[in-house]
Amino acid sequence: MLIARTVAELRQHLSAFKQPAFVPTMGNLHEGHLNLLRIAKVSGDVCVASIFVNRLQFLPTEDFASYPRTFDSDCDKLRSVGCDVLFAPDETELYPQPQTFKVLPDPALADILEGQYRPGFFTGVCTVVLKLFHCVFAHSGGVAVFGQKDFQQLLILRRMMTQLAMPVDIITGETTRAPDGLALSSRNGYLSTDERAEAVQLSMALKALAASVRAASGPGRFDVAAAESAAMDSLRARGWVPDYITLRRQHDLSTVTAMGSEPLVVLGAARLGKTRLIDNLVV
Repeated sequence: MLIARTVAELRQHLSAFKQPAFVPTMGNLHEGHLNLLRIAKVSGDVCVASIFVNRLQFLPTEDFASYPRTFDSDCDKLRSVGCDVLFAPDETELYPQPQTFKVLPDPALADILEGQYRPGFFTGVCTVVLKLFHCVFAHSGGVAVFGQKDFQQLLILRRMMTQLAMPVDIITGETTRAPDGLALSSRNGYLSTDERAEAVQLSMALKALAASVRAASGPGRFDVAAAESAAMDSLRARGWVPDYITLRRQHDLSTVTAMGSEPLVVLGAARLGKTRLIDNLVV
């Protein structure tokens, strides 16, 4: 596996390929990341990953400084799935000047849900993703693989690719879960033993809400607000602090007031102790 530390080195190496398949990460890799790499491995003529902890997507109160950095073990994991190229720039390489030019995503998508509780988060995500794409796809188009666990992020990035006419197709990898149903996340490592046992309750609350939605499928009235409140109350009763558990339309994350035939998704974000977890289930 080639480890490229500079943009120039990365571009020089990738100039020989016609369709890179790229998985951007912030490191501290788990099986969910590796499943995305496995998809990338069969989706292009060179499999590329990046490891970069992006300061722009962290709020001042969040865990940028303490975010786990596990480079050596990450490299071992990448090699185990056949990753060909790792782009691992330091901050001064990717941001040689203060990043005053930024990508501002559509507020209708970016200022709700995660954007409401983490203002500016999606600006940071879109800015770094666009910059990484210009590094990886400088000589050709290609594909990028993102996980469905970050459903809102995935939707925003797809819109960005379309509106900016980027020659990159986005492939979705299903959420990878532990045997008990917990969505894998780098931040799961923050959980204590007791919290880890409790953490599955978020996915269970989403499953219960999704089940009630399916039971009410078809035209007609369904009290969405009451179902959402009940799901959040079930977590609060167990000591969680939920930000949201909500039913939305898949194509634009708009609210649902009456049941129809359109594809829906339930999304949730809640804090357990000091750890904030997110998850979603398509309906």
